Amino acid sequence: MDEPIKVAFVALGCAKNLVDSEKMLGQLAEAGAILTSDEDDADVIVINTCGFLRVSRIEAHEAIAEAVARKRTGNCRRVVVAGCLVQRDGVGLLQDVKGIDALVGVHQRDDVVRAALTGFDRRRGRRAAKAHRTPADLYLGDYHPYVALDTARLRLTPRHYAYLRVSEGCDQKCTFCTIPSIRGPMHSKPVEVILAEARELVSDGVRELNLIGQDTTSYGRDINYQPGLAGLLRAIDQVDGLHWIRLLYAYPSVFTDEMIEAIAECEKVVKYIDIPLQHINDRILKAMGRGVTRGETERLLARLRDRIPGVVIRTTFISGFPGETDEEFEELLDFVRRASFSAVGVFPYSQEPDTPAGRMKGQLPDKVRQQRADAIMELQQEVAFAEARRWKARRIEVLIDGRSDKRHFVGRHAGQAPEVDSVTHVAARGLEIGQFVAVECTGSKDYDLIARPTGAILPGRS
Repeated sequence: MDEPIKVAFVALGCAKNLVDSEKMLGQLAEAGAILTSDEDDADVIVINTCGFLRVSRIEAHEAIAEAVARKRTGNCRRVVVAGCLVQRDGVGLLQDVKGIDALVGVHQRDDVVRAALTGFDRRRGRRAAKAHRTPADLYLGDYHPYVALDTARLRLTPRHYAYLRVSEGCDQKCTFCTIPSIRGPMHSKPVEVILAEARELVSDGVRELNLIGQDTTSYGRDINYQPGLAGLLRAIDQVDGLHWIRLLYAYPSVFTDEMIEAIAECEKVVKYIDIPLQHINDRILKAMGRGVTRGETERLLARLRDRIPGVVIRTTFISGFPGETDEEFEELLDFVRRASFSAVGVFPYSQEPDTPAGRMKGQLPDKVRQQRADAIMELQQEVAFAEARRWKARRIEVLIDGRSDKRHFVGRHAGQAPEVDSVTHVAARGLEIGQFVAVECTGSKDYDLIARPTGAILPGRS
């Protein structure tokens, strides 16, 4: 009788990478592999890597080294490395870390089963695989002129929310970014494919869909879908069983009035926008290749707040971009102080040699980049704490994500995205994970809100 092969899976990186991980897990399960969280007991360890920033590459190298060490001393017989770092560095990874058995690029994701299960003789037992294969199996290549389907995923998120990728790749020309070289140019999924994936996720218990892509606001341009993101939002808004639809990774230079109207008018689309701005100084924005000015950015923010009452805006910035002067950084600090964003993330600039910015003069020391990032976050902390205090006494709807202890649950209101934002702590008993609950905010603690149920019934939201 064939003995099943045990596979441990390490998922690194962003939500877009998470979707790839979920798809690969689904494929491995369908192929008959036994998925395990115990890497010490696994026959195969698959690592889906991120290669976007230096810090993410360090994390990936550490995970690969740990897996290879297990192969030398434990049960593991095969180490497979997949994802963005593979697409970026290719066979160079084999020189950096000895002992890798297969490489799977982002565009060969569907080859993960062959990469993971090659070399096992099931008739002789799963331990019959060779401990070292030379050379490594390579599943590498350029981008495909289509977007792979993300159906039949074995999801790593809680049952009630999921990420839905609407496109792959990016056509923007940001000088600091490696995404186009890794993921390729923009490729939008057809609307009917996205709707089919949305319905599949709903049938699996999803009530909140978080729409992702490298640049969601450019959706449809490459396939000549004239309604664009606005049309897509209106289409997904009609999917039965969904309660929240959230827009992530919007690009400021291509945000249209039609998109704003769709967000304002669609009942299920939450009034939340994640729109990375990266900077506000005109010279820095031009050097970054953002295609937008400070004036255009401020006018867009004004339109969003005017036409979408109560909109929650999250953004990210890059600190210490090459050549950023003290005065330009102070301009950014002043903007953060005045703009009152609900949430802000900051990345110290990461010098990537294969990008135009990586070759620019005026590279700042790592210490300066980090100090400027810390200064932005310290300032934003004051803004965010004040914003949290303003929620007191408001009645809101919260989606329960989990339990913190016997008397408290952790949830999110519509203005809190999963994993990256603050949360709402609900003092209650008897709630269920995935349930929508009407609560009254009774106070705040740092970034987070504190609330109690009001007893109101939310039809169809349990």
